[in-house]
Amino acid sequence: MSLLTLMLVKAWVLPLLYLDFEIRRDYIIANLCVNRNKPMMHCDGKCYLAKRIADAKEKDARQAENDYLSHLIYQVMDSREVLYAASPVTFEIRTSIHYQYKSPFTARNPVADIFHPPLV
Repeated sequence: MSLLTLMLVKAWVLPLLYLDFEIRRDYIIANLCVNRNKPMMHCDGKCYLAKRIADAKEKDARQAENDYLSHLIYQVMDSREVLYAASPVTFEIRTSIHYQYKSPFTARNPVADIFHPPLV
């Protein structure tokens, strides 16, 4: 149940930031906006919203990296699983192997083809 809740909260972070911005827009413009002293910029608190979204994305990236590293360390340090267990293997070695093969590319003696006794 808690994993499902965590996934839902993570999925709804950005929409909730937008909702919070829309609900508290007047307060953000009056008190939290970086450009509140410069009304000509027509920022209307969007700088604060952009800052909050960037912080949320950075936090999410750091959390994902930490989760990956902790999962990797857990896999390496987990000693319950045997990663490789080799059973002894025996091999039979033959002492000699004989092949009956005569290559057609062996050198011939052309003199023996020419000089031989007459054939009857």
